[in-house]
Amino acid sequence: MNNTITDTNFNFPGQKSVYKGKVREVYNINDEELVMIATDRLSAFDVVMPKGIPFKGQILNQIATKMMKATEDLVPNWLTATPDPNVAVGHLCEPFKVEMVIRGYMSGHAAREYKAGKRTLCGVEMPEGMKENDKFPEPIITPATKAEMGDHDEDISREDILKRGIVSEADYLVLEDYTRKLFQRGTEIAASRGLILVDTKYEFGKTKDGKIVLIDEIHTPDSSRYFYADGYQDRQDSGETQKQLSKEFVRQWLISNGFQGLEGQQVPEMSDEYINSVSERYIELYENITGETFIKADVSNIQKRIEHNVQLYLKA
Repeated sequence: MNNTITDTNFNFPGQKSVYKGKVREVYNINDEELVMIATDRLSAFDVVMPKGIPFKGQILNQIATKMMKATEDLVPNWLTATPDPNVAVGHLCEPFKVEMVIRGYMSGHAAREYKAGKRTLCGVEMPEGMKENDKFPEPIITPATKAEMGDHDEDISREDILKRGIVSEADYLVLEDYTRKLFQRGTEIAASRGLILVDTKYEFGKTKDGKIVLIDEIHTPDSSRYFYADGYQDRQDSGETQKQLSKEFVRQWLISNGFQGLEGQQVPEMSDEYINSVSERYIELYENITGETFIKADVSNIQKRIEHNVQLYLKA
């Protein structure tokens, strides 16, 4: 698919280094700014799929930047500019080596663990008698260690984070507070769109002057799970699966085709037809989450477009 961007090799003025994550590529400019490019790569079960998804990077970047602006009164963030539909620019930060995962409902990974008989997740108790997609009495924070590309993120308890010195106790209290505030605001935004924010993850970093800020993505379909609020309770009562807005539909497709990211498993072949259907789902997610019509950027030469827009920004 030549109308996607799955890898970049730019050389911007003042460029010091490049970090390539599962989906985003981050360019360090003069040890002051970061230029973050959201590619069209698709990651599931911590494995990057062989083909890109048209417009996925633009969708993730634009949702994340909108949500940062909608929460900046609560929690400071790293963002300073968006010079291109796929690009966010912000302060250089030292990322914390944990992802702050917060769950309002027992879904996805939590439900899989619960089904396997576990009643504790990351040191947090899960009540007896719950069924998949039930609401927790209170949202629970279940952190994960941040893996390098190709490795799996791992569940970790608050106690282990502090014991291993991954985050200081003072900083961790701030991360917890920010996580709860962001999830509450995200829940309110979702409700205004007829959605339920089921679970999500946040990443934080420290600026050069020691300020803790939100970084990376927020409330996107890659980092979050949404249900349609309409009919949620009826579906729970009758044991039906929930209608959801997240990339869980990709995970389920992979599972049904014998892939869960386990050793020795092959990624199933994704036809162009399937790739385009995933792209359409992402556009639907964008429009539902933001309440706005998605406007496709020019993808005739994405590399050139991004390079031109970032160079213009850096010169200015």
